[in-house]
Formats: sequence, structure tokens, C-alpha cells
Amino acid sequence: MVVMSRNPESVRAPERTRARILAAAFSEFAALGFAGARVDAIARRAGSNKRMLYHYFKDKAGLFRAVLRWKISDRMALFHSSSSDFVEGLQVRFAQNCRDHEWIRLLAWESLQTAGGRVHNEPERRRLAAGLRELIRRQQAAGKLQSGVRPEYLQLALASLAMFPLALPQLARIITGCPPHDLKFQREYGKFLETISPGFRPVGVAAKLKKSKCL
Repeated sequence: MVVMSRNPESVRAPERTRARILAAAFSEFAALGFAGARVDAIARRAGSNKRMLYHYFKDKAGLFRAVLRWKISDRMALFHSSSSDFVEGLQVRFAQNCRDHEWIRLLAWESLQTAGGRVHNEPERRRLAAGLRELIRRQQAAGKLQSGVRPEYLQLALASLAMFPLALPQLARIITGCPPHDLKFQREYGKFLETISPGFRPVGVAAKLKKSKCL
């Protein structure tokens, strides 16, 4: 008996549908937050229907968790494809955030709507944060980062610098007179990050890096 192989197109179709739903849900959650997003609006964005959405993700909370996993995985891949040195990659991560402003907006909505409580996928996100913190700790031990401060605060400071203007664009505009989506702001802020980056290094390392750039 001849067993017919499955048509690759029929295999990929559900994957494409799922990907469309994830992308549509990401945009909807970024625009309105978890509480404001509507399943029927997400289905319309995806060119699908609520039945398919429930089939793949069960409910809105399941869809939100899937969106978080998808985006975090994507951003971690970008992180590892660029410099794993937190300070050296600071400007790169700010530039990535500029291109991925919907992610920053989603995090801002999450902050508003959870009021400091537990968030979706928190255990998984804590594990990822702990892995990045361990990387900072190793860089401190290797003399690449200042060792006199707790690694979690270095992690928080570096993440804040790469994210803050985009998370609170109204403050960035009020303070600097230029909105953070403006290319002029992004160029000038990128230069600012380059200027302050040596402050995260041990004094001797920062001096050597500065000297090498001058040569």
C-alpha cells in the first residue's frame, strides 16, 4: 500500500494562521493592553475568526502568554546575535527598541494594568532575567563591569537606559524638546549612551577603552 505524504502546504497553513494571529494579537495588545484588547478585533486583524483563535490558544490569556513567549524569544535571539557585553551592546539595544516600539508600549500597558502584581509568564520571565543577571555577574568577575554594585541593579540601569525614552515618550519630549521617534533624538541619545557607557566599567578598563578609541 502506498502511503501518500502530507502536502507541505497543508502542514504550513496552520503555522501561517497561528503566526498571523500572534502578530495581530501583538499589535492589538500593544495598542490597548491586555484589558482593552478584544478577541474579535484580533481575529479581524489576523483575517481569521474567533474559533481558530480559541483552537490555537484557548482564551485571551493563553494568547497573551503566547505573544509574550514569541516576542521574548525573538528579542533574546536579537540579544545573542549582537554583543553579549551589556555595556558594549547598550546602543544596539536602544536601536532595537526604537524599531520594536510596540514591545515597549505593551510593557507600559502591562505595568499600568497589573498595578505591581504578578504578570503573565512571570516564572519564565524571572528565569530569563536571572540568566542575564548571571551573565553580568560573570562579566563583573572578569573585570569587564564594575564589581562594587549588585548585578541586578546594573541590569536594571542598563535596561532602563535602553528603554525609558520610548516607554515615556512624553517626558522625553518635554525634557529634550524632541520626541523619541524622531531620528534626530535617536542619533543624539545614541551618542549620549556611548558617552556614559564607560561609567559602568572599572576605572582601568574604561581608561584603556578610551585610549584605544583615540589611537
